[in-house]
Amino acid sequence: MTISRRDVLLGATATAALVPLAARAQTSEVVIGVIYPFSGGSAQQGVDAQKAYETALEVINKDTDFDLPLAKGEGLPGLGGAKVRLVFADHQADPQKGRAEAERLITQEKVSAIIGTYQSAVAVTVSQICERYQIPFVSADNSSPSLHRRGLKYYFRAAPHDEMYSAAMFDFFDAMKKKGTKIETLSLFHEDTIFGTDSGNAQAKIAGERAYKIVTDIKYRANSPSLSAEVQQLKTANADVLMPSSYTTDGILLVKTMAELGYKPNAIVAQDAGFSEKALYDAVGDKLEGVISRGTFSLDLAQKRPMVGKINEMFKARSGKDFNDLTSRQFMGLIILADAISRAKSTDGEKIRDALAATDIPGEQTIMPWKRVKFDEMGQNNDADPVLLQYVGGKFVTIFPPQAAIAEAIWPMK
Repeated sequence: MTISRRDVLLGATATAALVPLAARAQTSEVVIGVIYPFSGGSAQQGVDAQKAYETALEVINKDTDFDLPLAKGEGLPGLGGAKVRLVFADHQADPQKGRAEAERLITQEKVSAIIGTYQSAVAVTVSQICERYQIPFVSADNSSPSLHRRGLKYYFRAAPHDEMYSAAMFDFFDAMKKKGTKIETLSLFHEDTIFGTDSGNAQAKIAGERAYKIVTDIKYRANSPSLSAEVQQLKTANADVLMPSSYTTDGILLVKTMAELGYKPNAIVAQDAGFSEKALYDAVGDKLEGVISRGTFSLDLAQKRPMVGKINEMFKARSGKDFNDLTSRQFMGLIILADAISRAKSTDGEKIRDALAATDIPGEQTIMPWKRVKFDEMGQNNDADPVLLQYVGGKFVTIFPPQAAIAEAIWPMK
């Protein structure tokens, strides 16, 4: 299935538009809205997300032999084998466009739930619309900690947020210091939307608690045409670790500017986002040997859980890529949402919301190195254990925590 502008823009027919929201009863088809950037500078993230969701859709709608919810048998058993259909919408990385598209998906396409959105700033507006219409929103890949703390009843996130990721980074620093590595000073570098701001705040807070010195804390304008002044500041500060929170285009510009100005930090420990994207490594990977990024997914897990490798191959056949931190979260997000709809035995928003709140999936029944999927009263899964990955020889290997690691960290980076 490929997305077209027609798919994105067409609303439902006039007849369908007359069906009230409350009339979504038992059905042979369950419609879920998927909202991502399919145009503009972040379009590749939307394309990759679509492939991840289509892979999950195959697991849900077809009979597959995996130890995952809904994998065995076809469709949703709680709804008599009803199949899931996805409707994709383009938010163009614009929070207000996201708001409008979420409302269109609910009122015209009659979706039973929405999943998305890559940019946390868009998740803010989309989740508000879902709350208003009492339609569940699954925040598949947004990491800003503030998202689940707004008192929303219909918001759910199975993956970690940036405070959890940042804590894992500092746990890693503490462990390295115990081995004799010098890590005392940090440079924070983050873009100015909710993702970068929340990330920078989380890192500054933990640094203070654990007695690491922040020698420079730079908030830069997202999609800036130049980062020369900022990189010069980073070079002058010369911290033991550079900690960037940047999307793909900014990350590429950062690394290129660092090379131009001769800035080579001992270590880069990144807050995922652009630093998990193949496009960034295609552009500047030769300058990033040894970079470390946090994540929730590691293909290394396939050694212990063979289905991870098999599902990755399904995704790779569609996309030409391995799962990364984003696409793996998208895949699991749809599995978790569809499982809740099946257990709800209904397409009613409130019943799906209650089923999501009752979710309790063992970590072994996911493709992630998580303890389990169980949401707290704010819709956050606190048992989604982060990992740290290091880019070595053109691929990522897990270096932390010890129980998930397959390699020792290379420090300093090359």
